[in-house]
Amino acid sequence: MTIEARMARRFTLDSRLDRLAMGLSGLCAVHCVATVILLGLLASAGGMLGKPIIHEVGLSLAMVIGAVALGRGVREHGFLLPSAVGAVGLAIMAYAMTLHETGFEPAFTIVGVLALALGHKLNIEAKTHAF
Repeated sequence: MTIEARMARRFTLDSRLDRLAMGLSGLCAVHCVATVILLGLLASAGGMLGKPIIHEVGLSLAMVIGAVALGRGVREHGFLLPSAVGAVGLAIMAYAMTLHETGFEPAFTIVGVLALALGHKLNIEAKTHAF
């Protein structure tokens, strides 16, 4: 297998990981919005989706997949900006988990998800423009 073929294959795998992480970030945002709506409409059904374990598992998955995808990107293209932006997003999401009783948790979570998704998008862009 040629070097070009190996690099193309690796790029495809890394891009898939970034896209998976972006998709999970999007699912997190949908979950937050759906929870707020369901809490407003159906207190019993919304209460089930609002359980802390769902947020804790989601944040754990986002942190692991995000760290792997963004870390691979740094190794491949050498740019730190995508990882820094993604880390800010993860930090905001982690902070949001401390806001259970304040009502600000969904807003901070969505801002964190957007920052994390931007980090993954920057990672994909850096890979396509790597030298």
